[in-house]
Amino acid sequence: MSDDIPFIDLAAALADDAPEDLLATVRRAAETLGIIQVVNHGVPTEVIADFNDGFGRVFNLPREQKEQLTSPTGHPFRGWRQWPDDFGRLELERFSIAQYDDTDAALAAGLSPEHATLYTHANVWPPQEPGLRAATHRYHDAIVDVARRVLSLYARVLDVPAETFPLGGDVYTNVVVNSYPQWPHEDASDEEKLLLLEHTDGAAITVLHQEGDYAGLQGQHSDGTWIPVPVRPDALQVFTGTLLTNWSEGRLRPGRHRVVAGGSATRRSSAVFINPSLDTVVEPLPAFANPEGSDFEPVSVWKQAHGGVEEYLRVFGRPEQLAAWRENRPFVADVTA
Repeated sequence: MSDDIPFIDLAAALADDAPEDLLATVRRAAETLGIIQVVNHGVPTEVIADFNDGFGRVFNLPREQKEQLTSPTGHPFRGWRQWPDDFGRLELERFSIAQYDDTDAALAAGLSPEHATLYTHANVWPPQEPGLRAATHRYHDAIVDVARRVLSLYARVLDVPAETFPLGGDVYTNVVVNSYPQWPHEDASDEEKLLLLEHTDGAAITVLHQEGDYAGLQGQHSDGTWIPVPVRPDALQVFTGTLLTNWSEGRLRPGRHRVVAGGSATRRSSAVFINPSLDTVVEPLPAFANPEGSDFEPVSVWKQAHGGVEEYLRVFGRPEQLAAWRENRPFVADVTA
């Protein structure tokens, strides 16, 4: 099963003398699954460890301390949050970090006043981990570099110029760290113990690292079957997002995935969602354009980002969470079991 989600030596695949069978494997996975795992990716082990270990300690804090790390304004994509299933059982803890800490930082980075409004709700950094902010930025920058190299690899296997996918220098990103709890309810099918529902990411590309004792992350094959994404400490998982599918006129399949419960220990994953700049309108690129017309509508990265919170809460938010957001106050979900 693990062969269905290939491990790709990224340095070897980008070399001038890359083996043809390796490139063929990348192309097959990109076109039929939308998920690969990359090794020899150039991200130092200590950069990954500093980031993961720091957030591991955050998730291990007493609950009353973690509650102080929620967004003071109820923003669902800032700081710590948790959510239970319909029976009150904890499904997931999450810590979310925006690209810039606040509007001042966004303006200083060169964003327009309009785009800087995305950061009106500030990041929350745990005072218990004073080095975590710097570790996160190191990790983020290294992961974005991996994304750029994977995009150039995808261009290569599709036989278009390396710079075809215009990610640009001023990318728009978000970082999310997920902690999945131990799950004693093993007498259930995968469909009955979903911790994260099946979905495709709305970014151009997502790069993820996972830790744990079981392969809870699953990808969906083109025939609808689900296959595990093996846990390998030195690997990074790369998912094609819907923006990249749009750019390629459907040549690159979006990586549909989900997370199921299992294992006797907590499982963690960290994801960096990477998009082109906020002023980008994504539509099929000339290299992939269909002369008979496109099945893909243009997508404004700014409009998608600007409406992201409202859309998320409309689809997934519970009444009490939506009320906290409307009232500009913290929200902590009740976990009863």
